[in-house]
This record gives sequence, C-alpha cells and structure tokens, in this order.
Amino acid sequence: MYYDPPYFLLVAGLLAGIVCGRAFEVTLRQAVKTWSQTRSTRILQQLQGFSLLIPFLGICGGICVFLASGLNIFGLPLQFSYIASVALTVLTGLLVWSQLRNLLLLLQQGGSRAIDLDALE
Repeated sequence: MYYDPPYFLLVAGLLAGIVCGRAFEVTLRQAVKTWSQTRSTRILQQLQGFSLLIPFLGICGGICVFLASGLNIFGLPLQFSYIASVALTVLTGLLVWSQLRNLLLLLQQGGSRAIDLDALE
C-alpha cells in the first residue's frame, strides 16, 4: 500500500541508511584494526571488495529513498523525485567511494602517518 505523502518511505529510507552505515563503520573499523596489527596489503585490497561494497550500496539505497520521499513530501512529482534522487545518490556515492579508495591506497603506501589530519594545521 502506498501512502501519500510517503512518510513511511521517508523513515524507512533513513533507518536503512543508518543501519547500513553502522555496518559499514564496523566493517571498516575492524579491517583497519586488523591491518594495523598485521600490515598486510591483502586486507586493504579486500576492503575494496564486497565486504565493504554491500553496506555502502545499502547506505546509497536508503538515502536515495529518503531523498525521493522528502522531495515528494514537498510536492514534487514522484517520478522527478526519484530521478533527481538517483542522480544525486549515484554522483555522491561515486565520489565518496573514489575518495575512500584513495585514502586506502594512501594508507597502504604510507601507513597511518600518511593520513594524519592533525599534521595539516
């Protein structure tokens, strides 16, 4: 059953994004901790695989539904809301994934000192 306006989809998309974000965080944190103990490049290469991609796609899907529902609540047509949300989500997701890949490569090449943000001040 579809509700107009889609408050249920708004909340469901937000919750899906949050839950998948938590899974993403736990997976990334655990892999980086394992890497810091072993310094194995295999672990960082595995992070670019499905173990991190699945939660990331869940975040993107949840946020896409959240954005589309929010636009629809503000009165935009459903089709336009989803087209705009998919475009924004895909673009943002690709940029974030690319940045994460660059950070992992930097971490692999220079260790944790390579991404020390406090040294930039």
